[in-house]
Amino acid sequence: MTSLNRPARLNRTLLAVFGVLLLGSGSFALAAHFGRLTFLDSGATLIPITGDPPAWVTWATAATAIVLGLLILRWLAAQLARRPKTRTWHLEQNPDQGSTELAANTATAPFLGEVAAYPGVHHAHATLAGTRQNPTLAIVISTEQGGDLTTINHHLSTHGVPRLRQALDLDALPFTVEYRFTTHTGTRAHY
Repeated sequence: MTSLNRPARLNRTLLAVFGVLLLGSGSFALAAHFGRLTFLDSGATLIPITGDPPAWVTWATAATAIVLGLLILRWLAAQLARRPKTRTWHLEQNPDQGSTELAANTATAPFLGEVAAYPGVHHAHATLAGTRQNPTLAIVISTEQGGDLTTINHHLSTHGVPRLRQALDLDALPFTVEYRFTTHTGTRAHY
């Protein structure tokens, strides 16, 4: 099964292709400069202009390269962030009387234990994101090749998510599920 995050996969692929192209062109330019390529003259000019370019061209080129480099680094960093941002929920009704804080990982731990016990589930991971007023739950389930996704979906929809919603005292808890198939099989009894 393919990942539900296809744009991120495409972005990583394009980054890899552009990276290989830039490394190749940079290596070619260095090899040509140091005279390692016999079919090119290392002393020849790149363009037929005889004088130096104006100073503003050099500064504009440097500024453009810096801005593009920073944008590419930001794009690359965005590819590494795969999970939605989680927050600590503040559950107080009246802040003057005290406050209660709940970490998202703490809230999903019992839910994940329940999901991992479903038949065919090898491993489960969930991220509770958003605020208490607008929560979302992203679930990633690694299942065996022969895992019954219909049964897992039924358990999630009728038992797991409603119990988590009730435990968090939420009216609604929208969720997404991504399945990943694994070659690992569960422990089997040998007779």
